[in-house]
Amino acid sequence: MASTETMTVNMGPQHPSTHGVLQLILELDGETVVKATPHIGFLHRGVEKLSENRTYHQVLPLTDRLDYLAPMHNNLGYVLAVEKLFGITDMIPERAKTVRVMMAEITRLKSHLVWLACHALDIGAMTVFIYCFREREMIMDMYEKLSGARMTSNYFRVGGLSADLPDGFEKDVRHFIDVMPGHIDTYEGLLTGNIIWQKRIQGVGVIDAEAAIDIGLSGPSLRGSGVDWDLRRDNPYSGYENYDFKVCVEQGCDTWARYRVRLDEMRESVKIIRQALDRLQAGPFLADCPKICLPPKKDVVNTIEGLIHQFKIISEGPKPEVGEIYQSVENPKGEVGFYLVSDGSSNPYRMKVRPASFVNLQALPQMVQGRLIADVVAIIGTLDIVLGEIDR
Repeated sequence: MASTETMTVNMGPQHPSTHGVLQLILELDGETVVKATPHIGFLHRGVEKLSENRTYHQVLPLTDRLDYLAPMHNNLGYVLAVEKLFGITDMIPERAKTVRVMMAEITRLKSHLVWLACHALDIGAMTVFIYCFREREMIMDMYEKLSGARMTSNYFRVGGLSADLPDGFEKDVRHFIDVMPGHIDTYEGLLTGNIIWQKRIQGVGVIDAEAAIDIGLSGPSLRGSGVDWDLRRDNPYSGYENYDFKVCVEQGCDTWARYRVRLDEMRESVKIIRQALDRLQAGPFLADCPKICLPPKKDVVNTIEGLIHQFKIISEGPKPEVGEIYQSVENPKGEVGFYLVSDGSSNPYRMKVRPASFVNLQALPQMVQGRLIADVVAIIGTLDIVLGEIDR
């Protein structure tokens, strides 16, 4: 009677396709994966615990560092949670909500560009990587013009925005969305009809709708399994209910389906950005809540009232009522939620983050079982994980 021995190997955290901080323990029968166990924690920074020793405003920069490829989505989820906790949700100006939607969708494009670039490069398609980073650079330039930072933007604020849009910004955005659809067509021209690309991702990493729901998948990973669910439509925030867009769903349940979902989402983001630009009206960009909202810098340096409010908020911090809330947003990877518990002090008593990448990573062992080692690389890429928001 023949006996089979398996071999256990480490894949990562130094492996290029695990992007530096994910370790997989693979049990192999030849080149076939029998079992995969993700090990996380190499990038642990304790954001949730750090938040307990900071005021609600001081926590905001920490959220940039969660999914650092989609910082404005993390900022948005957090400020919406704080606004709900303080009861000022209905006081947010329309201009601020419109800019938030516009920048969230620009950020979705930026994140999907990095996903496509790295996913393609991991599998061996180098040209797409160069093209995607070319378009990403346009977004990074807009980030820099808007907030002064190219990656960790920290632009949204409790109550609205840190500053109004700079001169010429709307023109830059309009130019970008005019050229972006053609670039997406170029990516498709390089990949979709490519027989090598098809063989590497079709039928790979299959997870059906029932299993996806049971595990808690969200975002494109869930919609690629045929589940029609998107928080922007099904639990709208920041006025998303007023925008016309399609929730992109594919029935294939594999890496190919998730690839198609994200490409279609990029096109839909362009549509939403165009609508936001058309809706943008002059007006205030910050709620009129001087005891809760940080004043604009020009008020701090030019008025005694602004200076006093800035000093009081920074030195003491506003204090919400005792209570707890949960707020989630549709980040490029899926549902990112913030659960805040207030004990009436100026610091959160507890903050719990529901990160999309952390939950989505749970599907990896099931998706790679029975596949070849080379497929593991494609499946890591299709989940589009960012270890910063796994952060455990």
